Amino acid sequence: MEKNVKVIWQDGVKGHGSLKSEVLDTKIAVPTEFGGSGNGASPKEILIASATACYSSVLTSMIESRDLPLVEMMIESKGMTSDDEFKIVHHPHIVLSKNATEKQIQIAERLFATADKGCAVGNLLKKADVNIEIQGEISTK
Repeated sequence: MEKNVKVIWQDGVKGHGSLKSEVLDTKIAVPTEFGGSGNGASPKEILIASATACYSSVLTSMIESRDLPLVEMMIESKGMTSDDEFKIVHHPHIVLSKNATEKQIQIAERLFATADKGCAVGNLLKKADVNIEIQGEISTK
């Protein structure tokens, strides 16, 4: 697989750039805490977004392959940095139909960890000592 990304930057550290790929087009900037303008996504935001997109696509595929009655799925992710740790916490919320069986709910519950193990981006980050946690929730509607 080959993916190409292009950045065009203007006006130095206080400026901003555009990051483009085949389907991605977003503004990027140096964060204000590092003397930048903050007028765009920071590298860490893009990294967290990449991990979240990977996790959500794996989780979605697993839900579909098990024929679970999915109504909706939402994932919020937080990235936290300290002096000695970079941590990402995914908060997936799976909403199954009100007719979901207890067995289907249990299967969905197990998928939180299974999808984490199947996410290539997350696995690469873990090799770089990024701590990734999953705090999932399931409801019916």
